[in-house]
Amino acid sequence: MRAGSTTYDAPALRRYLREHIPIAAAMDIDVRAADMHSVTLGAPLAPNINVHETAFGGSVAALAMLAAWSLLHLRLQAAGIANRLVIQRSTIDYGKPIAGEFTARATLAEPGNWESFMTFLQRRGKARIAVHATLEYEGHIAARFAGEFVALAAAAPPSFSEATHVR
Repeated sequence: MRAGSTTYDAPALRRYLREHIPIAAAMDIDVRAADMHSVTLGAPLAPNINVHETAFGGSVAALAMLAAWSLLHLRLQAAGIANRLVIQRSTIDYGKPIAGEFTARATLAEPGNWESFMTFLQRRGKARIAVHATLEYEGHIAARFAGEFVALAAAAPPSFSEATHVR
C-alpha cells in the first residue's frame, strides 16, 4: 500500500477471502467497501437461509466476523506486520430477522487503541483489539457484533500481497 492510500482493492480482498476461508465462498460473500476505517461485506439470502426462510444465525455471525477479521487483516498488512490473526471471543445480538440480502460493516471499537495494539504486537509479539460490526437488512440494523481478536507475530511475511491495495 502506498503512503497516504486508504482504500483497498475490493475484488482482491474478495478473492483472498474465498480462496483462504472456505465459508466465504460457501456464503457467496462480496466486498462492498474496504478502507482503513471500515470493511463492509455483503451476502445473499439463498446460500445462508434457514428453515424459516430467513438468514441462518451462524451465517449472520460469520459475515460479521469475516468483516471484522478483514479490517484487522488489511490494517496489519498495510503496516507490513507479519501475523497470525485469530478471534478470541465474540458476542452477537440479533434484533430482527433477515429475509434478504444483508451486509456487515466492521469498525474498530475504539480507534484510539490502534497505536497501543501495534506497540504491544511489535514489542511483545502478541496483542488484542476489539472490533464492532453492524449487520443491516433493508437499511435497518438487524444485529450487532462485538469481537476481540488476537494478533500473534509471525516470522513469515504476510501472504496477502500488495496487489490487494488500490494505488
